[in-house]
Amino acid sequence: LCLPALPALFKEELRDEEAKEGEAVTLHCELTKPAPVEWRKGHTALKPSEKYKMRQKDVTAELVIHSLTQSDA
Repeated sequence: LCLPALPALFKEELRDEEAKEGEAVTLHCELTKPAPVEWRKGHTALKPSEKYKMRQKDVTAELVIHSLTQSDA
């Protein structure tokens, strides 16, 4: 008997965060099991850069957005 593995689900979903223009903000999510996380804004996948820093350890993923602008909302 071969059963497919259960997918990773959000244990703790993203919460709205408030920050001022020019500041940085950190978004967190927690999964039910370790799995790769892809951060997106709309249909666009975000890539690590000076603006976006991504970290992941076990079931916790984090996105830091630096130098916030109105378009980051």
